[in-house]
Amino acid sequence: MNKVVLYIHGKNGSPDESEHYRPLFQDSDVIGLDYKSFTPWDTGKEIHSKVEILKNKYSEIILIANSIGAFFSLNADLNNQLSKAYFISPIVDMEELIIRMMSWANVSEEQLEKEKLIHTDFGEDLSWDYLSYVREHSIKWNIPTHMLYGSQDNIVSEDSLKAFAKKNNSSLTVMKNGEHWFHTEEQLKFLDDWIRTHR
Repeated sequence: MNKVVLYIHGKNGSPDESEHYRPLFQDSDVIGLDYKSFTPWDTGKEIHSKVEILKNKYSEIILIANSIGAFFSLNADLNNQLSKAYFISPIVDMEELIIRMMSWANVSEEQLEKEKLIHTDFGEDLSWDYLSYVREHSIKWNIPTHMLYGSQDNIVSEDSLKAFAKKNNSSLTVMKNGEHWFHTEEQLKFLDDWIRTHR
């Protein structure tokens, strides 16, 4: 085998989730990255370093990234390093999501800039440094990418994915009544069929 699939999990996920994709890529090694940091600037470096290592062993690297794992991958400087990417419920416009979470928490930009870090009742920390980074680092992505989205996703907006797909010439597949987390038998079957369609 001279191909590898690298899986980047989402929040509260695990690199062990990569096992799900092994039967779909029987001609490739499949590994999950157990990243240790949770910011685009640090996690992006971890992903980039792993890809650099894999490049020395494999002639082709395919990426599968879930939710915020896709956002971290978009910030990992991977252009010209991968043959293809599959994004599942990807966060592609983090600024939009942060601003939406700020409205949920009734936090203004001025307040966030002053306090720097604000804990919310829904379990997410709002960070001025994070928002500033997102605004200062626009996404540059030229890798052939297929995206999967659930119509009942309450985290990612379909409009943000449509805009990303148009800008980056990516495909977008929407599962009716799918959720942000693809986990039911029906959703996982849809996901598997989607990957097979785009192999």
